[in-house]
Amino acid sequence: MTIISIDDPEDPRIAAYRDIRERDLTGREGLFIAEGEVVLRTLVSATSRCRPRSILLAAKRVEGLRDMLAAAPEGTPVYSASQAVLDTVAGFPLHRGILALGEKPDPLAASDLLAGLGEDAVVVAASGIGNHDNIGGIFRNAAAFGAGGVLLDDLSGDPFYRKSIRVSVGAVLRTPIAAPLPLHDMVDVLEAQGFEVIALTPSASEPLSALRPGGRRALLLGSEGPGLPDDIIRRCRAVGIRMSGGFDSLNVAATSAVALHQLTAE
Repeated sequence: MTIISIDDPEDPRIAAYRDIRERDLTGREGLFIAEGEVVLRTLVSATSRCRPRSILLAAKRVEGLRDMLAAAPEGTPVYSASQAVLDTVAGFPLHRGILALGEKPDPLAASDLLAGLGEDAVVVAASGIGNHDNIGGIFRNAAAFGAGGVLLDDLSGDPFYRKSIRVSVGAVLRTPIAAPLPLHDMVDVLEAQGFEVIALTPSASEPLSALRPGGRRALLLGSEGPGLPDDIIRRCRAVGIRMSGGFDSLNVAATSAVALHQLTAE
């Protein structure tokens, strides 16, 4: 594998990596930035649904990552730069020294994603999740507990935002994701595909602890604060996690972990 040395932060070959914090906010037209060794290893692995377009490393990291670089698709450009050049390109001190430019997978229609799952499949559906840490946490939990996919509504953030990918430890890159839908349409599709939609809400009288694994289930999560709309909750099976100490709910990512464990434990 040929490593291409970069000495000039303005080199056009690495233009996609320039000022990544600011450009995260504007979208990348079907591309994304991956950061860190764990995420990059996922990106180049056989489990990834995405493809690397190029890789940019601090020169000091190259030798230790040659095994991973060998797993990248043939012809993937690998650029190397000094730490100073890399920091200038990124626009902030990039201590990990590892970036990659990736291509998002083709969008999956929710009906197609769900139709291909088994009779005891569990999926995560979420509405209005704008915090990138929470999105990343939800994907990490979905992968950890074997969820068949994640559905986000059209009010949720982009899971391919750099921070979401990093918090998910690469799970965003390997998890089937449905194209965004309005919340009501998302519930319609889930019901049409034979999924029992379980709405997590503090107002529920039925405890999550009463549920047992089995059957097609969709865990529906709402944004912290407002939660899910009342009309959606009425359409679904409403369940809650019992709290103490005056609290009424958990962080939404933590809620996903507790609920997924309940529905997937042997």
